[in-house]
Amino acid sequence: MQDRPILVIGATGKTGRRVVSRLEARGVAVRRGARNSATPFDWEAPDTWASALTGARAAYVTYFPDLAFPGAVEKLESLCETARDVGVEHLVLLSGRGEHHARLGEDVVRTSGMGFTIVRAAWFAQNFSEGYLRDPILAGVLPMPGGDIAEPIIDIDDIADVAVAALTEKGHKGQLYEVTGPRLMTFADMAATLSQATGREIQHLPITFEDFHANVAQAGGEFVADVFTGIARETLDGRNAYTTDGVMRAIGRPPRDFADFAHAAARVGAWTSAA
Repeated sequence: MQDRPILVIGATGKTGRRVVSRLEARGVAVRRGARNSATPFDWEAPDTWASALTGARAAYVTYFPDLAFPGAVEKLESLCETARDVGVEHLVLLSGRGEHHARLGEDVVRTSGMGFTIVRAAWFAQNFSEGYLRDPILAGVLPMPGGDIAEPIIDIDDIADVAVAALTEKGHKGQLYEVTGPRLMTFADMAATLSQATGREIQHLPITFEDFHANVAQAGGEFVADVFTGIARETLDGRNAYTTDGVMRAIGRPPRDFADFAHAAARVGAWTSAA
């Protein structure tokens, strides 16, 4: 059974590519699930799902760009049916903390009839270095709504470590790992930490949700902005202002601190204009 590959859906994404590299470093057979992979997987093309899943013993499941997108939960339900029909035994789902639609997606996986592990994650630290907030950071600002709401922001490397453990080790089936960083931070705290790491001033710029929508729309279009603004309104209300022990329970070590992430990212040039 160990010769059967693990399918990584979203193999080119922030968490997916890290999961792929860790699995391959362990000598695990990996099938990359992406639109341009040798065995393509495309959420918008259901005819690609069966061939990507057939022969896999487990799958790491991420929905791009988010489970809050209209139709995502229904597609996840269809994916689970396909996976069960072709003999996949274990699904590891990346979910979002405090999101109603993400909880619906979790329920789909939980009742799929397969083994499952759910990784419910806080906001990603790498949004500042690889995502939509990188350009503002380069410009010296961190524009975010939510006021003084605190978040236990998590390093994606921790998410990948938890997912790989769940995919390759015993004792993780049926588990929900709610994963956060080790401490609560406001966006002003994050800006100060990024200033220290980069050696230049980065200021938190409090903005309205309407301004946030406009910023996202400029980068990704109105539809994407509608969904992400909805998520921001839902989650930046204090509901996630507490830390959890998910990383420790899953892999036996504490999560990495945001300061460690920021200094490591700065050392490798994450915030140089050519990066």
